Amino acid sequence: MYISIFQEVVDIMHHDYAGWIDKKGWDRPEKYEENIRYLEKKGELTAETFVEIVQDYLLDFKDHHMNFTLVKSDQQKEYDNGFRVRRYEDHLYIISVGREERLKPGNVITHLDNTTVPELVKKHQRELMETKAEREDWRAIIKKYSVATVINNEGETRSIDLKKYEKAEYVPKHTVTRVDSDTLCMTLTDFFDPDTIQKLEKEYRDELSEIKNVIIDVRVNYGGSTLAYSCLEKYLFPSKSMTINFNDYAMKFNCTKRNTDILVESINQEIHLIADEETRKGLERFEQAWIDNRGKGFTSFDSHDEKVEITGSDKPKNIIVLCDNYCGSAGDIFVYLCKKSPKVTVIGRPTWGLNDYSNLIVKKWDNQFEFAYPTSRLDQLDHREVLTDPGIKPDIYIPWTPKHFEKDVDMEEAMRMLRSREKVT
Repeated sequence: MYISIFQEVVDIMHHDYAGWIDKKGWDRPEKYEENIRYLEKKGELTAETFVEIVQDYLLDFKDHHMNFTLVKSDQQKEYDNGFRVRRYEDHLYIISVGREERLKPGNVITHLDNTTVPELVKKHQRELMETKAEREDWRAIIKKYSVATVINNEGETRSIDLKKYEKAEYVPKHTVTRVDSDTLCMTLTDFFDPDTIQKLEKEYRDELSEIKNVIIDVRVNYGGSTLAYSCLEKYLFPSKSMTINFNDYAMKFNCTKRNTDILVESINQEIHLIADEETRKGLERFEQAWIDNRGKGFTSFDSHDEKVEITGSDKPKNIIVLCDNYCGSAGDIFVYLCKKSPKVTVIGRPTWGLNDYSNLIVKKWDNQFEFAYPTSRLDQLDHREVLTDPGIKPDIYIPWTPKHFEKDVDMEEAMRMLRSREKVT
């Protein structure tokens, strides 16, 4: 069973993956297939080990925007170490804690299994795939180690045995809160569900139409659909009509038979759950474009116009968008759109930059494994190298440092700008 699934993953990466032409010859599937056959023959290949092998194979393609995982169920649970870190200079800082109660934000990891962080960076460069410390993702690497040397917030050093916990359920956050009499803060951690964003906009429509300033916090945003935030676009732009050029996001879709069949099945399963009629119509047009081009390979869709007319509103007058590299996919495009408006300033750190290859679909095997992979490719890759300088850049770059534990540096800068009524471009 395992070998046939792996061979299908390889076939997808060689024909259906959006980057298969750009990255032809990058992978070496033979050694992974040999390892799978060896472990299967010895009866030592578990589902969890198989996932680790496939994930390691996928690293050959240097693409964060795909993932092979177990389908979560009562029988199959996801596990992690119960915390997340961010590197600053030679240390890993705990930035958030899930089920690991022995650690707190601000604690510092200096070693894993007696190996220093600089040594770990060199050893795991293939997994990290980044050149800047603040952008590195250490989750998969930490899973490989048993003991962490930790300095707590009182300066005391200790060693802890790393444990694996059932992964905490993701809790989305879509909120609007008042910062002061002139300012609202909207926090959006994803664009998964158009109905949720539309409900939020409807609830606060009067306030958004009258308030002077809005801060939009997408520092953590796991993407979703660009259709989800369409109801917010009128607030982002001035009242006069503007032509927004999306030429940087012109793309082609790899309309293979397999990709088309997976996508059509997925849309048909979900479209009846969407309440908003315009969103449903948008999905239906998208689905029909795939059906019309089934089996044709890379194709441009006429419905994906490079230029869009947007008429905004007088209020809010000033908008600050907070972003970080935990904002990706549809979050990338949202920040890109915001930067097109003269009344928006983006501050923070560059977004994740996942959209060279995007529009993920999910292939499943017997409700045990699932593989999410991209089906569209940006046209701009014809004129630049893959992986070049990823992410949407903020207007004002604020590097991440341990000072972010003491105060919300980004929010303080946003409020300083609004209070001084400066528009930085």
